[in-house]
Amino acid sequence: MNVKDVVAKRFKELCDERNIKINELANMSGVTPSTAYSMMNEGRRDVSILTIKKFCDGLEITLGEFFSTPEFDNLEQEIR
Repeated sequence: MNVKDVVAKRFKELCDERNIKINELANMSGVTPSTAYSMMNEGRRDVSILTIKKFCDGLEITLGEFFSTPEFDNLEQEIR
């Protein structure tokens, strides 16, 4: 799994835990729904750290809490 996949998976998990849809997360975070759906789209999934921060703010979690998972800790190196 690459970093884009893990970011999307993590936001899906957080939304599921809170029983909200990705569209609601976008609204809570001051991000357009199209940005949120783009992040979840397997073909696109380009997301900036600023967007991740906005989503975390909407969820009222820190970036540290967001990235503190075994999936992020176990990512393979991107440099080949």
